[in-house]
Amino acid sequence: MHSAAPHHLPFFIPGPDGSDALMVVMGFFLIGTIFWVGTLYWKLHSLPERMAHKSHKLQFEIVAVLGLISLFTHQHIFWVAGLLLAMIDLPDFGSPMRSIADSVERIADATPGVRPGEPDAETAFAANSAAEVRAKEEVHHA
Repeated sequence: MHSAAPHHLPFFIPGPDGSDALMVVMGFFLIGTIFWVGTLYWKLHSLPERMAHKSHKLQFEIVAVLGLISLFTHQHIFWVAGLLLAMIDLPDFGSPMRSIADSVERIADATPGVRPGEPDAETAFAANSAAEVRAKEEVHHA
């Protein structure tokens, strides 16, 4: 230490070897803060996608694509659109239409005048014919 220097120097003044503890601490603090802000940004950016995924929305894929578009183009309107779409419940038109199509298919496959559970006329005729053929074969073999 220099003879003109006071004996009790403040902690923020580097020592004679050039080591600066405050600079090292602030460097780690800056790196930690950058990672923390980056993580906060990513969580905020994925908010619409997480909202749509948690509520099992039909438009989940659209919200995810809007989030990616806003990420790569830096157009905030896509993020806002994804957020609004994640909050809105779109009606499910697919399930009732599928049910109607299944019912119409069952109606189209049904034979008129035959209840479901009763054999139709062709099946009954085929079963009777097969029984008659077996009976005739047993008579001829006896």
